[in-house]
This record gives sequence, structure tokens and C-alpha cells, in this order.
Amino acid sequence: MSVSSIDHGDIDVWLTRYDLIMDDARLDAMRELLDQDERPQEHVFYFADDRKRYLVTRAMVRTVLSRYIPLPPESWIFTRNEYGRPAIANEIIDAWPEARGLRFNLSHTRGLIALAVSRDRDVGVDVEHLSVREVSLGIAHRFFSATEVRDLASVPENGRQDRFFEYWTFKESYIKARGMGLSLPLDGFSFEFAQPDTVRIRIDPALEDDDERWMFWQFRPSVEYMLALCVERSNDRHPRIALRACVPLFDAHDITLPALRRPGMD
Repeated sequence: MSVSSIDHGDIDVWLTRYDLIMDDARLDAMRELLDQDERPQEHVFYFADDRKRYLVTRAMVRTVLSRYIPLPPESWIFTRNEYGRPAIANEIIDAWPEARGLRFNLSHTRGLIALAVSRDRDVGVDVEHLSVREVSLGIAHRFFSATEVRDLASVPENGRQDRFFEYWTFKESYIKARGMGLSLPLDGFSFEFAQPDTVRIRIDPALEDDDERWMFWQFRPSVEYMLALCVERSNDRHPRIALRACVPLFDAHDITLPALRRPGMD
């Protein structure tokens, strides 16, 4: 497996269509990468799709990280913070100093897994299948800020599903970048779409964060999916965002997707 480099502050986003992996031999090869704690967890899931998604996700993390550090995929060790966010364990960082500063974040939905990798920047990613759930203003009232609810209500009904998931994926990407999950109230921060292709965040001071700390991008990997990326600012240069499709152990190639939204300026 070739080793890739990632410059300080840049972001790689890896995508795997796990629903298209039908070869049992390939799945067996991925299963061999899992450790003794991960393997039993595959069988906890009742549905076959959930079992496959779990297996491919774990293999994807291991094989992708091994593209940056020449460590065999089966040798990675992970830990979790108090909110459950996974990270590279100190044992690996002590043995491989080049792993210090390497960060990753995962998201998955029906059919698709997304993995964002960064160096020295916090990063969060969320991907959603747009037809998995029906959305409503009632759900928005529960989770969105008042300004977001008003904006969503103003959107024609035939565009409301997409606008809902624009907000939802951005919100998920932010709380994941913070590493605190749903301990952060989703109505404690708002997203603004001042221009058709821009986005910026407004954060309640009670959350002890700075609006200017974060940048956001949004992509459509296909018509069924929406993906949002939250990236911490680390210098004046916007990061390079590289998108790659992969099948763990078997294939990886660059892809090009236009950014539907990108950081907006005042």
C-alpha cells in the first residue's frame, strides 16, 4: 500500500460506497484487519446492511490511515474521548512520531461512508442519505435555531428536504469537529447562507467558541447524498480539500466534486 502525504492544515475526504462491495472474499480480507474487540461487534447488528457497514467502516479507517503512516492496517490502536470520539492511541503516537497531529473523523449513512483526515486541524464530517427520513418543520423546531426555522419555512416545499439536510449536515459536522457530539445543543448555533454558494456559522457565546474558528464546505457525492465538512482555521490559507473514492485494501482514486457551499465572508 502506497503512503500518501498530507500537508499541514490540508484535508483529505475519503468516500466508500460500501453497498457496492458484493464480493465475499473482499469482505473476508477486510475482516482480517479488525482487532479482537472489533470483530465480535460486527455480529451485534441484526441487519446485514448494518453488519457490512460496520465491517467496511473499521477496515476503511485502518487502511486509509496506513496511507499516511507506514503502519500495517491491522496494527492501529484507537482510543475514545469522554464523548466517544475515536482518536489514534498514544501507543501508536509514541512509536510513530509522524502520527502526531494526524486526525480523522467518520460519518456513515445508508450506502456511503465518509472519512475526513487532517493534520494539525480539528475536522468534522457528516454525510446523509436524503431519502432515509422524512423531514418536517416540527423536527426543525426541535433542533434548529429560530433563524434557521424561519429560513426553512420560507423555502418552497419541493426544496425543503434539501435545505433541511444542508442545515443538518453542517450542524453534525460542527459538533463532531468540536469532539463533543450532542452534548452541544443544536439550537445553540446557526448557519447563514448569505450567498447561494457560501456558508458561515454564528455561535451562542454560552458555547464558549468563536465564529471565526471554523470554515465549512458542502458537497453532493451523488444526487442521493449530502456531505458537510467543518474545518478548524489554523492560518490565513484555506486548506486544500482533496476528495478520494476507495474500496479498503483494493482501490483508491481521486474524484472531483464541485463545492456547493464554501466559507463566506462578511
